[in-house]
Amino acid sequence: MGPLSDVRVLELAGIGPAPFAGMMLADMGAQVIRIDRIPSGVGGAAAAIMRNDGIVDRGRRSIALNLKDPRGVETALKLVERADVLIEGFRPGVTEKLGLGPAACHARNRKLVYGRVTGWGQTGPLAQAAGHDLNYIALSGALHAMGPKDRPPPPPLNLVGDYGGGGMLLAVGVLAALYESQRSGAGQVVDAAMIDGAAALMAAPYGMMAKGYWSDERESNLSDGSAPFYTTYECADGGYVAIGPIEPQFYRLLLEKCEIADPSFAAQWERAQWPVLKAKLARLFRTRSRDEWCALLEGSDACFAPVLSMKEAPRHPHNRARGVFVETGGAAQPAPAPRFDRTPSALPRPAPAIGIDGEALLRELGHSEADITALVDAGVVFRP
Repeated sequence: MGPLSDVRVLELAGIGPAPFAGMMLADMGAQVIRIDRIPSGVGGAAAAIMRNDGIVDRGRRSIALNLKDPRGVETALKLVERADVLIEGFRPGVTEKLGLGPAACHARNRKLVYGRVTGWGQTGPLAQAAGHDLNYIALSGALHAMGPKDRPPPPPLNLVGDYGGGGMLLAVGVLAALYESQRSGAGQVVDAAMIDGAAALMAAPYGMMAKGYWSDERESNLSDGSAPFYTTYECADGGYVAIGPIEPQFYRLLLEKCEIADPSFAAQWERAQWPVLKAKLARLFRTRSRDEWCALLEGSDACFAPVLSMKEAPRHPHNRARGVFVETGGAAQPAPAPRFDRTPSALPRPAPAIGIDGEALLRELGHSEADITALVDAGVVFRP
């Protein structure tokens, strides 16, 4: 199932953006094999790691190898020979030290697309520095643009750097390189940096600032919470709603439905009036509960939605009708996206226990039962 059903991906286990890219590819049907580290110790954290059931890790097969042993590296390189794509998320130079860098892998498979995702990129003065999502989006200008202007910028989860600017950028990059390799017969290295991706996500604000339409001051622009018609409001019951009627016809509809006759609201684009109008709307939305506002506005062209919690979102009628979330084992998780009409994706199998597919994969590589037993006994391959 899925448009990538004949694509073979090798993923070097890590955290953050690389596993998310692996999920995206697996969701679209790719055959993803994850090379895990061999767990150390028994019980506690080690036992939890061995039963990896995270949603982001769905759709893989897992083999756990000791990459400090040449036999483990050789096993990984044999998997490389059969792969179309390899993805990794280590600091620059780490896979080279393991013997699994681009040169070593391309010597075994010249068509391999070698996808690398880091925070700062493979080059530059910060390339070897530690960091996380928040640091990368801070340097891109994205973090400064978010949040109220009278407070420090709030961490916007780790969506902008890790997942949008990192994992999704890596997935797009390797698919583009894979398409090219089918014509050229040669693979290449894809350098996906979260600093690059976060900057790319800021293309529209940077473009508007270049034209004089965007202020570098936080909370003073159309889509950063300054405009009274593009923000969130608290309701009488403590819930929140989000409104965004930017277009004049949608803005007029909101005023009509809310029975707002105050003439000051006619000046939608007079920025000097925005704080006053915002305060008036805040008082208005506190007069009814979130459900009451939903009954009045939801489904109309007033550009309205309730602000749902993560527990509420899967139960919303639209999300249920469209199948935005699926439920497995009593827990909701996002469905594969995007959607394809001719080669639809199916929900991949749950995340594998670490090393659960190791012996089967060794058999597929041509190892005998005696070879497999020897590798397991030597601690090169982990048997759960």
